[in-house]
Amino acid sequence: MQWALDAVTAGPAFVRNGRMDLLAVNPLARAFYSELWDMPGQPPTIARHAFLDERAQVFYPDWDAFADITVAILHTEAARDPHNKELHDLIGELSTRSDEFRRRWSAHSVRHHGSGFKTFKHPVVGDMTLAYEGMQMEAEPGLTITIHTAEPGSPSAEAMQLLASWAATEQDTATWDPEATRTDSL
Repeated sequence: MQWALDAVTAGPAFVRNGRMDLLAVNPLARAFYSELWDMPGQPPTIARHAFLDERAQVFYPDWDAFADITVAILHTEAARDPHNKELHDLIGELSTRSDEFRRRWSAHSVRHHGSGFKTFKHPVVGDMTLAYEGMQMEAEPGLTITIHTAEPGSPSAEAMQLLASWAATEQDTATWDPEATRTDSL
């Protein structure tokens, strides 16, 4: 799977579980979601970033909609795997540390979230509107591969090229760890 992710070079590609942990990423996803690796002692988790990192409200300009979708994905996973201790632990952590999460969780929204467009404000390259497609992995129930792409020739595509260049530059420095893109044994 890592080979397949690494073959995607024009946009971020990653595998996540129902807790929204990033299990495997391509180098561009590592650069795109760089803030997720800044949360010490925690695996890179989109849900934790959304509700416990104040930078998320900048990264996701439509944070309210993103927060609703995040909670809906977690509700869907809780229904799919009701005995998942790690999921219960995450929900408990988010419920005790985030009023926004707790309010949304009590609404019991459940929905499949597979494709569309999202706008991001990346801390290095700025605003990008990206199409995304999430696909369930047949061989690994509960895992989703997601790929983000920019419209060819758009300002978002230019920003993505700039991000790729920045990521390549970071790979050449001592602070970049290429193995950090491999967060699981997929």
